Amino acid sequence: MALSEIADARIQKRRQKNNFFKTLTIATLVISLLCLAFFLVKILVDGLPFLNFNFLNSYVSRKPAEAGIKAALAGSFWIMLLTGLFSIPLGIGSAVFIQEYLPSKSRWRNLFILNLSNLAGLPSILYGLLGLTLFARTFGLGGSLLTGALTMSLLILPTIVITSIEALRSVPKNLREGAFALGARKWQVILGNVLPSALPGILTGLILASSRAIGEAAPLIVVGGLSFVAFVPQTPMDQFTVLPLQIFNWASRPQKSFHDLAAAGILVLMAMLLAFNLISILLRYYYGKKSKY
Repeated sequence: MALSEIADARIQKRRQKNNFFKTLTIATLVISLLCLAFFLVKILVDGLPFLNFNFLNSYVSRKPAEAGIKAALAGSFWIMLLTGLFSIPLGIGSAVFIQEYLPSKSRWRNLFILNLSNLAGLPSILYGLLGLTLFARTFGLGGSLLTGALTMSLLILPTIVITSIEALRSVPKNLREGAFALGARKWQVILGNVLPSALPGILTGLILASSRAIGEAAPLIVVGGLSFVAFVPQTPMDQFTVLPLQIFNWASRPQKSFHDLAAAGILVLMAMLLAFNLISILLRYYYGKKSKY
């Protein structure tokens, strides 16, 4: 057999493998989209009849016709607000320290990044156990909103720090060097040049972190989040419930009416998630466009 024929046979074999892999990936994508579409349609059919103003403005009840998510909705906003107040400054500040102040070949820097990557992959239930031991029992905060927010902050901090480090790393060095050449100090360079340029990437990390935080139920169950709350929390020390806990409670009941309520709660949770993501995407687009000039 000639060398050209051998080469053609190998090329043909590679093309067959590539086509097989391409077909396999397309089939996987189609199956995933079909499953997603099926679940979305099922949730819409079951949940839309219950989605009205009374559902949003009523407290949880043992009667499905009178049940609502007012307390869970307020608790979710409380948790997201407190979690953002704790995690965003701490996460971005940690990323700035690791990327801008530690030497690039420092062992401490590599150790921090390695451990943060490992922490980002831990199951959320472990953060719940940590929050229960540290905040609820050691600090005596109990099953309060503050305990839940601090626990969720621990959960999303690794994601915020890692994505912020990558965003800071992507800022060109000549931007820093030009500012230094004009006599700016390091903190002025970071605040005036580096952070504005890295802000679109940092906002991407915040989108990922908030998407995970808003849908988590396991850590909040562990630290004492309730599933039956007939009041709106007024202070960070009040007890609370959130939408994922309320949805879990309704879905675990045998009556179909409660399952339909859970579907309506899922629709509200998805709307909240899309709203938060839309705001972050608009901010990222605005600052990304602004940083080009």
